[in-house]
Amino acid sequence: MVTILILATTNRNKVKEFQEMLKGFPIQIRSLTDFGSLPEAVEDGETFDENAYKKALHTAKILGFPAIADDSGLIVEALNGTPGVYSARYAGERATDKENVDKLLHDMQGEKNRKAAFQCVLSIAVPSGPALTYEGSCEGILLEKPRGTSGFGYDPIFYHEGLGKTFAEASMEEKNTVSHRGKALAEFKAEFPQVLKWLNQRLQEVKPPKPDHSEFEHNDWSH
Repeated sequence: MVTILILATTNRNKVKEFQEMLKGFPIQIRSLTDFGSLPEAVEDGETFDENAYKKALHTAKILGFPAIADDSGLIVEALNGTPGVYSARYAGERATDKENVDKLLHDMQGEKNRKAAFQCVLSIAVPSGPALTYEGSCEGILLEKPRGTSGFGYDPIFYHEGLGKTFAEASMEEKNTVSHRGKALAEFKAEFPQVLKWLNQRLQEVKPPKPDHSEFEHNDWSH
């Protein structure tokens, strides 16, 4: 039986990454673009964990299917963790990838400490509330100029020493082996039989909506 999972994003690049990582499993990945105009989730959490859960639960409740959402961003050591949860809107609410990259390069001018890390939290929620959570991180160095044309976000200036290239110079396959999202998804793939069982159990349960989602419920088994 094929399980439908909604990927709570309109980012085509993210959809491609998820489909590539999860191909071969009995799941059908759909995205928000398949459902027309929908109200957006309010991403006002202070952590990646909170925002991922908010997006996943919001989407699951609206559409009635299990939903996957990830919140990820770049943590820059010299900037005390900035841009963090604001990575996608570092240069403004409607900022483009280039504008975000340009602002970060400007803020890092003259800085010798170029250490940075991508972090990702993946949340899989069902309409009744509970969610499973997976995390991944990837360390790298920020270059002073963009390199490469693939990827998205800060990929052109994120140099991975193991690959010997930026994420924007790497193929999707190469990037997925070391990236923050790739690691989170790899953990999800390794536990897919349990995940599928968990989803089926939760979808069969009849529970009233929870009135308060300020407390986050995570994995039913330990990692």
